[in-house]
Amino acid sequence: MTKRLILPFAIAGAFALTACSSETKDAVGNAADAVAADANATFSEAVDDTDAAADRAFGAAENATDQAANAVDRAADATGNALHDLGNKVAN
Repeated sequence: MTKRLILPFAIAGAFALTACSSETKDAVGNAADAVAADANATFSEAVDDTDAAADRAFGAAENATDQAANAVDRAADATGNALHDLGNKVAN
């Protein structure tokens, strides 16, 4: 009698494991997809953050270059004015 009961339960258990196995595969696949999507989003954010940082850095460098050029222009103007004034004093 026991042997007759074991075989149907073994068959039912095998079917249950098969069904559970495909569900497990689906769950693992879904988890892998979620991890991949999260990684892609993280990398995308990192690229955006890097681009924004590069834009700020290049903007700051451009501003510093403009300020240096303006300082050189002011120094050249001051030197030109001083030479002009000196020329006027020498001529008088």
